[in-house]
Amino acid sequence: MKKERRPIVITHVGSALEDGRYPVKREVGDRLVVTADIFKEGHAVLAAAIVFRAQDESAWRESPMRLVDNDGWAGDFPLESNTRYQFTIEAWTDVFASWADETSRRRAGSQPDLTSEILEGVELMHGSRASATGPDAAVLDDALARLESSGDQAAKLDVLLDPRLRDVVSRRQERRDITRFERELEVVVDRPRARFASWYELFPRSQSGTPGRHGTFADCITRLPEVRRMGFDVLYLPPIHPIGRTGRKGRDNSLVAGPDDPGSPWAIGGPEGGHTAVHPQLGTLEDFRRLVAAAGELDIEIALDLAFQCSPDHPWLREQPDWFYRRPDGTIRYAENPPKKYEDIVPINFSSAAWEALWEELLRVVLFWVEQGVRTFRVDNPHTKPFDFWQWLIREVQDRHPEVVFLAEAFTRPKIMQELAKTGFTQSYTYFTWRNSKEELTQYFRELTTPPMVEYFRGNLFVNTPDILSEVLQRGGRPAFKMRAALAATLSSLWGMYSGFELCEAEAVAPGSEEYASSEKYEIRVRDWTRPGHIADYIGRLNAIRRENPALQAYGNLRFYEADSPHVLFYGKMTPARDNIVLVAVNLDPFAAHETTLHLPLEEMGMAGEGPIELHDLLSDQRRLVGERSLTVTLDPQGEPAAIYRARRPGGGG
Repeated sequence: MKKERRPIVITHVGSALEDGRYPVKREVGDRLVVTADIFKEGHAVLAAAIVFRAQDESAWRESPMRLVDNDGWAGDFPLESNTRYQFTIEAWTDVFASWADETSRRRAGSQPDLTSEILEGVELMHGSRASATGPDAAVLDDALARLESSGDQAAKLDVLLDPRLRDVVSRRQERRDITRFERELEVVVDRPRARFASWYELFPRSQSGTPGRHGTFADCITRLPEVRRMGFDVLYLPPIHPIGRTGRKGRDNSLVAGPDDPGSPWAIGGPEGGHTAVHPQLGTLEDFRRLVAAAGELDIEIALDLAFQCSPDHPWLREQPDWFYRRPDGTIRYAENPPKKYEDIVPINFSSAAWEALWEELLRVVLFWVEQGVRTFRVDNPHTKPFDFWQWLIREVQDRHPEVVFLAEAFTRPKIMQELAKTGFTQSYTYFTWRNSKEELTQYFRELTTPPMVEYFRGNLFVNTPDILSEVLQRGGRPAFKMRAALAATLSSLWGMYSGFELCEAEAVAPGSEEYASSEKYEIRVRDWTRPGHIADYIGRLNAIRRENPALQAYGNLRFYEADSPHVLFYGKMTPARDNIVLVAVNLDPFAAHETTLHLPLEEMGMAGEGPIELHDLLSDQRRLVGERSLTVTLDPQGEPAAIYRARRPGGGG
């Protein structure tokens, strides 16, 4: 066995997900903090650095690390571009610093003759001078000149042990035993909207406003100003492709469709085309590009549904029959998720013998829509496709277009949701819809926003979806809608809603079901967006508060605080500099008002012993001065179920 020397131990590297198997996630403008345990035998002084480079760079850059305590080291480096960065750690013996420490101890112990030590120090200086330039060379030349003119041992040691000289020599000296961590690690650096965005979902075919008329992309353009007034910056469209007729579902998921039933948009493909075609009643591809452009003028991105499945009429079934499952009798197998059946949908066989051609075609589909201006995809049921496929596809897309965002719609087992995030998904749906009690919310969001999950999992909190009308919304009325919106908009930097939520639509298809009555998945809906009781203005205020407060735009800074009532959740978010502090109290009971005492985290806020604090409720626009460590509030769901306070010192910061 060949011997390989690794004289310095580098272990327990932080920001290395599963020992570097997967990259961690950050956003442009962040600094990645890297930690490690670094040591070697004996008492030598060590030095260490992070070496890093962007994916398109050939040369490595270097950022120093510092000893924190107990052989633990830390450093950071800037993430300046929307790309992937590789990084690792190098460590070496700081020979001059080791010499200086040992010589200082001998001097302090009154060792009489340090002539040999002085010669050794001078030799190390000369070694560093060979590579020094600019100010470093000037420092070394000055020190060498002063050594020449110093007559006694004490004067020479004063020169050699000068901290400024130590810094220069240590930086310029040869790294004789340099040791590199055995793995190169990665960090995916996304654009800021990967971390902070507000999503709004609508069905384009329902936007005409006229009963009996199929909506178009032009109708969507008409709705854009309203979507923007509510403060949303991502407009998510379910599949916009031709819809098959074979097995088409009727209203409320009926197995028999009427002649005018439009079918489910997720039954993709027909004679008009497949995944790169648009439904002819919506308009043309050029009309879609006009929608993308019009949205961009309002700073709204169009997010497109990416559903890798087909209707039985999809061209692929004729052109590529090997890509699909067949029963023993030779018929194509339709999709099932017992007890649900999808007679109008055919699943794709990702393990077929022709899997390589299939994967390349699916990559072509994504890149086609990127060419049309789409930079965000909501991916339907990714947990039913292979993990290695997603890891490959997302990497291939982001190597070409690093700005592309992928949201994983996977309401499945926790470890599978986490694995999808690790394989590359930018954002993930969560269990927020089913977390209602104070204990459930606290426990779940502590898991989401602390290591290890916070390193790779960005939870996007949807208050409803076309598939999910939660029990609390069905029973709690308008107060429940306001309460859940306030929670989603402030617990995470990412949240979303499906249209109709602002109208407080709450009728289920049957008792105990989470399916909407008259589900828009199977019929065209025409709504009165101004009908009494809507909460569009309330949602707009929530999104404005998010835009105005940087603390709410961060993901991993959520902290929970004490509120005496079991019905009131109290939490906060702060910027690192504490120049923006937001505290939120939400009544989780949509049926009754609750009074509670909120205990303020003054030390964490940096406001302990500083006199009164001004709390500005950003929803009611009321202010109050608090001179104690607690305040008593009453939250009435019939009025305001939540209070969102911006905390500051009167006339001061925060």
